[in-house]
Amino acid sequence: MSPELVMVIFAGGLVGFGLAMGVIWFTPAVPDLADALKRLSDSPTQVASATTGAATGKERLGVWAMRALPASLWIRTPSRELALLRIPLARFYGEKLIFALLGFVIPIALATFLSLIGMPLPVPVPALACVALAVVMFFLPNYNAIDEAKKARLEFTRALGAYVELVALERTNGAGVRQALEAAAEVGDSWVFTRLSEELTRSRWSGLPPWDALHTLAGELGLPDLDDFADIMRLSGEEGAATYATLRARSAAMRTAMLNDELTEANAIGERMSIPGSLLGVIFMAILLAPALLRMIPG
Repeated sequence: MSPELVMVIFAGGLVGFGLAMGVIWFTPAVPDLADALKRLSDSPTQVASATTGAATGKERLGVWAMRALPASLWIRTPSRELALLRIPLARFYGEKLIFALLGFVIPIALATFLSLIGMPLPVPVPALACVALAVVMFFLPNYNAIDEAKKARLEFTRALGAYVELVALERTNGAGVRQALEAAAEVGDSWVFTRLSEELTRSRWSGLPPWDALHTLAGELGLPDLDDFADIMRLSGEEGAATYATLRARSAAMRTAMLNDELTEANAIGERMSIPGSLLGVIFMAILLAPALLRMIPG
């Protein structure tokens, strides 16, 4: 494949991509009725964030992809992780397409560079590399979302332990279940406390019990600790059970579980750190024994 042909192919691909992005960017998006109704039922903060992010190029590309491409193309969408991170589905799909396009273009650019310096590659090599790298980078946003959601769940669990302690103190001071939950959520300014405060405010205006709102949030985000805490508050609200000792015990159990997880992770990291030292010792012994072994071998 000559350098001129590679350059023509690469330039044509860039021009086609530019035209496609121009059509997607300037074509007005058709509103989705289900998404509009969902935004109307969301809290004002969620509506504001969704409206602000709707103008981004990733979301425009994602909205076009959701309308034009088959749903089976996405294979698996980490819905819980995206809900926890508050990443719109359209933005996630747009990011997947952009990553796949980058994976497709990078081998072409590399093959063009090698052709220009006099080291051309056979045509099947960049072609296979384009497909393979595009597939790998297509699933990269999934891995990023799962990894970031794992960190977010750990942060949520840590903040939830403090929140449970605050709710226990509010209940000791004679506050009701809803009052204790809302007052404790207003103490912190992190995203965890903000999320809890939004859910409790929404449940108050919709007339739902606060523990039902926490149950729903725990199911949507995959947070079993929050689900257990909602069960405790339900017993307190419906049956009038004393919850101070139960909440303190639950908070202590959460801290103990987190400490055990951190110790397990530290031990695993320590074991992995010992591997390079062991390999270095093996290499050193091989260097010492190699001359003697070579002398024993008859020439």
